[in-house]
Amino acid sequence: MKKATKIEIKEIHQRFIDRYRDAQTELKYKNAYELVVAVALSAQCTDKRVNLITPKFFEAYPDTDALSCANLEDLKALLNSCSFFNNKAKNLLNMAQRVEDVFCGEIPMNEKDLQSLAGVGQKTANVVMIEYTGANLMAVDTHVFRVSHRLGLSDDKTAIATEATLVKKFKNNLHALHQGMVLFGRYICTAKSPKCDECFLNDLCKTTKTFKV
Repeated sequence: MKKATKIEIKEIHQRFIDRYRDAQTELKYKNAYELVVAVALSAQCTDKRVNLITPKFFEAYPDTDALSCANLEDLKALLNSCSFFNNKAKNLLNMAQRVEDVFCGEIPMNEKDLQSLAGVGQKTANVVMIEYTGANLMAVDTHVFRVSHRLGLSDDKTAIATEATLVKKFKNNLHALHQGMVLFGRYICTAKSPKCDECFLNDLCKTTKTFKV
């Protein structure tokens, strides 16, 4: 697979910024707590499905104080239409308990402390900070991974390695680039039957292969 040149990388960067400068996550949330829950639930699950689940969840557990006292089986029942709901229920309960015990009920907003919460890895922490604070970070989900490879931006085998490569190549406006690449991969550069006739980057595409993370 051909790699994007420095000139092409600069052009890709500018086109994404021009198109997605003000893009935001499609997950629905009102505060940092709701964002963390929604992002955690979205792992290997669609945003659309998460948005169907969270209204009742947040009605039952409006904050970490309420969630920290939840019955695990009740949590599982609320989340049972979400992928891996058993593990997610356990993680959310443990997350809330740690936020209450260690962070006085406030969601921490730095990578180290966020990643100390159950179910919050590097990608989830970065997504939360990108969305909530506009942090200059990159997070790589299946859409970003696929787009990065099709555009010749990365040939890395893992999401973490791809993230490091994108940070090195793009350097700035990473929050907008992340949001843009997610939406671009979700609606245009799809895994199956990509909409190449609608693509604003088709002249820079390097491959027709489908990649999965």
